[in-house]
Amino acid sequence: MFIYVLSFIIVLLDQITKFLALKYLAPYKSIPVIPNIFHLSLVQNPGIAFGLFGKQAPVLTAVVMLCLAGLLILSFQMRKANWVQRVSLAFIMGGAVGNLIDRLVFGHVVDFLDFRVWPVFNIADSFITVGVLTFLLISMRKS
Repeated sequence: MFIYVLSFIIVLLDQITKFLALKYLAPYKSIPVIPNIFHLSLVQNPGIAFGLFGKQAPVLTAVVMLCLAGLLILSFQMRKANWVQRVSLAFIMGGAVGNLIDRLVFGHVVDFLDFRVWPVFNIADSFITVGVLTFLLISMRKS
């Protein structure tokens, strides 16, 4: 149950921040928060990380749905796993659901966090990245 509650909170946080980005930011215009370091820049990303595979948006949506089904199955198997593994899985699931909602509603993912040295991303991307890295580190440590 913990995994699903945390995933839901991540989805809410992601969708609220995207709602605010869509409401207050103009597409492809930047608002400097810390000039030359961190800006808010509204970007529509039809692809995955770094805009890869942008022309295959319907295929990506199907792949994400399949991956989420796999993660859901994994979540049942991990109910007795340690809390770090469960948190990392919740991060991945919450982030994936947040971006999937965008794909289903808009046909693209809403990105707005712009650190200038990295492609623009969002809260869901951050949770997915932290979740995957944590899950991999724990898995490597166990083996």
